[in-house]
Amino acid sequence: MEVGQMQRRLVEFTKSMFMEGFLDGQFLQLQQLQDESNPDFVVEVVSLFFQDSEKLLNDLTLALDQQNVDFKRVDAHVHQLKGSSSSIGAQRVKNACIVFRNFCEEQNLEGCMRCMQQVKQEFYLVKNKFDTLFTLEQQIVAAGGSIPAMEITSF
Repeated sequence: MEVGQMQRRLVEFTKSMFMEGFLDGQFLQLQQLQDESNPDFVVEVVSLFFQDSEKLLNDLTLALDQQNVDFKRVDAHVHQLKGSSSSIGAQRVKNACIVFRNFCEEQNLEGCMRCMQQVKQEFYLVKNKFDTLFTLEQQIVAAGGSIPAMEITSF
């Protein structure tokens, strides 16, 4: 596949991530922080998000499996996940966390368990999307091309 074709594919894939609600404008702001002096900035930040979030999801699962659930502790984990997902523009994860926090406030265990599944599903969906996005970027660079800049007006 030639570079121009790969670049168009990357732009279309990225647009689809916005159109399907996986990403919001915060991701574009994150991309703007990347420059020649730190060309892997976005990949590094997003990778740290996924590493930290995996631990948070495990902690959440353990907290919800307790006989006497500490809803304040669960809410603190969800709040942290909401903040970190918001910082990279992972909109659907953030939105699922907002609903989750409402169930924590109500101390509704059944609602929390459902939300936990929803958060995990959204987390792994966006993780797969980012894996594809970064693979496309790597292929473009390996073929000697550059990553096309994304504009908010592109969407």
